[in-house]
Amino acid sequence: MSVARPARCLLSRRLAAAAKPAAAAPSSQCHASFHSSAQLASRRRPRFKSIRAEEMGLITPEKVEEYGKTTFPRYSKEEMDVLAKRYTPEQMAALEAGEAAIDPTDLTIQGRLRRDPYRLPYLDDFSKIYPIIDKRPKNLAPPNPSARFMTNQEHADDLSKRLEAMIPKDVDFEGVSPEDIEKILGERIDFPMEEAKYFLDPETMMNSNGPTNSAEAPALGKKLAGVAGRYKPPIDPEDQGKDDQGIYQNLKRRTGLSVQNILEVRTKVVVIRSVHNQTRLGKIRSAWIMAIAGNLNGRLGIGEAKSVEIDVARQKAKLLAIQNMKPIPRYEDRTIFGSVKGKVGGTIVQIDARPPGFGLRASHRLFEIFRAVGIRDIAAKMPRGRNPMNSVKACVEALQSQKNPEELALGRGKKFVDVRKVYYGGSVY
Repeated sequence: MSVARPARCLLSRRLAAAAKPAAAAPSSQCHASFHSSAQLASRRRPRFKSIRAEEMGLITPEKVEEYGKTTFPRYSKEEMDVLAKRYTPEQMAALEAGEAAIDPTDLTIQGRLRRDPYRLPYLDDFSKIYPIIDKRPKNLAPPNPSARFMTNQEHADDLSKRLEAMIPKDVDFEGVSPEDIEKILGERIDFPMEEAKYFLDPETMMNSNGPTNSAEAPALGKKLAGVAGRYKPPIDPEDQGKDDQGIYQNLKRRTGLSVQNILEVRTKVVVIRSVHNQTRLGKIRSAWIMAIAGNLNGRLGIGEAKSVEIDVARQKAKLLAIQNMKPIPRYEDRTIFGSVKGKVGGTIVQIDARPPGFGLRASHRLFEIFRAVGIRDIAAKMPRGRNPMNSVKACVEALQSQKNPEELALGRGKKFVDVRKVYYGGSVY
């Protein structure tokens, strides 16, 4: 603050607050400001719009009672008669006591009911078990402390007994072809919960008291009650069993390619880096991967992904590279049109066209890019920096920045003639 400013500027507000005039006094011409920004109270705004109680419609006891009767109605006489046919008198008395103990007014004021389309499919009916929502209760006893592990022979005998017990006994397999046997076993053999648990969590101990609880949930059977018809795996019959895990389903919807076309695309990881995120719990290490994808016929894409697991990052980068594939102009399907240059950061990539039989003369990362896009004769150099990430991006940028001579000739109003095709009579391949 300047010392030339009068002292009354510092004390103007304090003196005005101390004095209590009857009428409003005119404001001081000089106000002291000790901070350049506005006060915090004037800047703070609520995140959500304020809603008045009148807009909610539940401010009077009459409206609360009306809403409770409409949303949580009591059992009617017809419903009580239906329940009396299914439950004993003791159970009916328990139901009536429970209904009397729950006040609709409390549910209206304190309860929170979900109205969105993703709410649970039941509100007060817990008689059904949904495998996706509900967890199966664990009611198994702990293992026997005197149990021992099976030997190799005992394990083989136990597996043979379980497989023999699964074969249907009412079918005569003599004189039946192997195809019919496989068809019968596929229709008749089912894995219920107890039998499927053996393959996911096999029993490997002798003198035990049966299977115990495991952290790995067993698979569901084919005809399990309450589950049949509810679960549909993301398998497309047109894939012909090439994507049973559903890895390429999202990529199919985004690109319109079939699984066969996706598998035919050449992918290559060109850059791998280890990055760290410093947190209050320490350094969290992740893998950053850059991959390229090309169909060997004029399409090229680049993808970047990061994950804690290197395999997950590699798969994500390859899928993104396939999704980002774009067409690359090629002259005679073997080289580029003239010379192009791409610059990213401090890295410059210069690419020049070359005659047939010249080959690919470039660094190893650029070599993989040219081979993936289907270029066979080309020369590339990097006169400045050789950063791996920037070199790949600059190379892709240079290939995509080519000018098509036919479009240039059309824009200038001239005709385009290929001298090599005229000189060699069209036989240039």
